[in-house]
Amino acid sequence: MYIDFLLEVFEKNKSSTSIIWNEKSFSYNWLIDKVSEQKEFLKKNRIQTGQVVSVKGDFSPVSISLLLALIENRNIIVPLINSSINDADKKLKIAGAELIISIDENDNTELSQLPYNLNHEFYNNLRENNYPGLVLFTSGTSGEPKAAVHNFTKLLEKFKTPRKSLRTVNFLLFDHWGGLNTLFHTISNGGVVLALHDRSPEKVCAFIEKHKIELLPASPTFLNLLLISEAYKNYDLSSMKLITYGTEPMPESTLKRIKEIFPGIKLQQTYGLIELGVLRSKSKSDDSLWVKIGGEGFNTRIVDGMLQIKADSAMLGYLNAPSPFTDDGYFITGDAVEVNGEYIKILGRKSELINVGGEKVYPAEVEDVILQLNNVADATVFSEKNPITGNIVCAKVSLKQDEDKKDFTKRLKRFCRSKLESFKVPVKITITNELQHSERFKKKRAGI
Repeated sequence: MYIDFLLEVFEKNKSSTSIIWNEKSFSYNWLIDKVSEQKEFLKKNRIQTGQVVSVKGDFSPVSISLLLALIENRNIIVPLINSSINDADKKLKIAGAELIISIDENDNTELSQLPYNLNHEFYNNLRENNYPGLVLFTSGTSGEPKAAVHNFTKLLEKFKTPRKSLRTVNFLLFDHWGGLNTLFHTISNGGVVLALHDRSPEKVCAFIEKHKIELLPASPTFLNLLLISEAYKNYDLSSMKLITYGTEPMPESTLKRIKEIFPGIKLQQTYGLIELGVLRSKSKSDDSLWVKIGGEGFNTRIVDGMLQIKADSAMLGYLNAPSPFTDDGYFITGDAVEVNGEYIKILGRKSELINVGGEKVYPAEVEDVILQLNNVADATVFSEKNPITGNIVCAKVSLKQDEDKKDFTKRLKRFCRSKLESFKVPVKITITNELQHSERFKKKRAGI
């Protein structure tokens, strides 16, 4: 019932490739049969409508077909990934998952019972109305991850409108709406799901060349790593038409460098949230951080410099945190923005704002300047408490080549003073060889 519109697309494209995984191709006809097989698997194992079921895997043929079967069976689905960043036990407990289906690297499944059973008003709402549900987790960088509960049918609604499908690599992860959004956009338009295991710059470039990828959805952190690695020089990336970026603020210096290297590829900023889904977006220009967001089903407004969004596809709420919605239904994003007509520029998260003696410092602005300095590979800006100013600005910096720490520190501070107000200049600078990003290719700030 809820995936009928997808099955109709599959039927029209039966002989076409639906998934390329582990260098094997799977047709839409195969996918139709596999979804039916997964429905029988659910029936055989007495997995009931409304049960909370976790699927732990990646964008493999079995994971995709199982996800579709669980939607049709009206389960509440908790996608997880096979990774150290998953913190699976904690998330399974928060979600009250009753079962977990783990899918290994060979696409074999293992079903396990779990000791949890959560009675929550959001779950009861879904069960009473016979809707499938989806539970997604925030990154939890500032404490316990929050569990966002969705009516899955509302998220799927936008995919009923046919759109053009480019050959897109599923770079974003299985347990995040960005990755699932790519999946559903692809299969709802008869495209090919191009599943990637190794997301290093070298492997991504090789994958793009081999499979003639047209669209790469990535994070600013990954794009910066691509620049540093220079892996793009070793492969034919001429098939590429579009690079989309989101999930965190983009340094303007990184954006301009990407445009210099890939002048023929369109660059587009995206904006989406686990709590709302992905909004339609339009960048003012390829090398501009000004973006227009919204589209059908979304309304936006700015209140006290902060972005608020009202969405038809908004979550029901968090399982383990207070409601983030205003009385009139707007989601308080926590993103500080500047406004220029119809366009906005995202400055950063309110939670990451550094208050230096009453002055505001957004880490992304300082990082952008540091990245412009010769010999800098990466930078993360954060705060430390200070008895005089309340906080000071600190920076962890990775270098391309070894350099005397004292000389570099002087050079960095001098460079920052030439481009930033004095209170924004880092007081404490640490040189590090450690990775400054998570496995999701997002900047790590908490716990620094």
